[in-house]
Amino acid sequence: MSGNGDAAATALARIQTDSVVATLKALYPGLQFEIIAMSTTGDKILDTALSKIGEKSLFTKELELALERNEVDLVVHSLKDLPTVLPPGFTIGAICKRESPYDAVVFHPKFVGKTLETLPEKSVVGTSSLRRAAQLQRKFPHLEFKSIRGNLNTRLRKLDELQEFSAIILAAAGLQRMGWQNRVGQILHPEECMYAVGQEGGCSVPVAVHTAMKDGQLYLTGGVWSLNGADSMQETMQATIHVPAQHEDGPEDDPQLVGITARNIPRRAQLAAESLGISLATLLLNKGAKNILDVARQLNDAH
Repeated sequence: MSGNGDAAATALARIQTDSVVATLKALYPGLQFEIIAMSTTGDKILDTALSKIGEKSLFTKELELALERNEVDLVVHSLKDLPTVLPPGFTIGAICKRESPYDAVVFHPKFVGKTLETLPEKSVVGTSSLRRAAQLQRKFPHLEFKSIRGNLNTRLRKLDELQEFSAIILAAAGLQRMGWQNRVGQILHPEECMYAVGQEGGCSVPVAVHTAMKDGQLYLTGGVWSLNGADSMQETMQATIHVPAQHEDGPEDDPQLVGITARNIPRRAQLAAESLGISLATLLLNKGAKNILDVARQLNDAH
């Protein structure tokens, strides 16, 4: 039985769940899967910015309860929607092959062919994410960024039918899964907008990353921004990720690390990646990132 999260009961959530079920069926042809669509807090409160609702597990809490009660056996989430720390006894059992991690810009029909750079002064751009708004406000100070909520269909309808937004920012992966690649007017690369950890993205904190693997080195860039983008801080660190040809770990090793069960990835590689993340976070905090985030949180709460 598969429960279904993300912006549950929406077309995108169903597509994501169906693709996971199809993969599981190919691996375990004898199993039957029943899909149960569920709504979550984040789906129901659509007139408030995500960052204002104050609930940490907006798209996961109801599904966690269903798992706890054994009403479902598995749930499917976008990784960005998961809380940083999972409840006791829970694990991320699989992470599917990543789609594009980038953000995409969809323009109002009258601005097709434009980019964020070439939009008229004071054009309004919709996004539900503080992470995106803070970075893009810094990069494109001539634009105004405003919260837009709802599933993909709803946001695209608001863009096309209302005259309020010149463009909206959405995850490229979601648009690809829905078969709406033709609406993508611009892909935002890391120098314009870094993505959330696990982006497909976390939206309610102006923190973002970019990772690259090259010649056995994992490069991790992390950044924090003030809400208006005026203050920002970025650093890059790297670590050697040693992945041997043969699996070195013995069967006694606990396969779970940072909430993820990864049986086929060597423990040493996982620890090196975790250590890199902790080191980069520590460096940013030591350089004053906490002050930027504290101010951002206070301003967000006050608005």
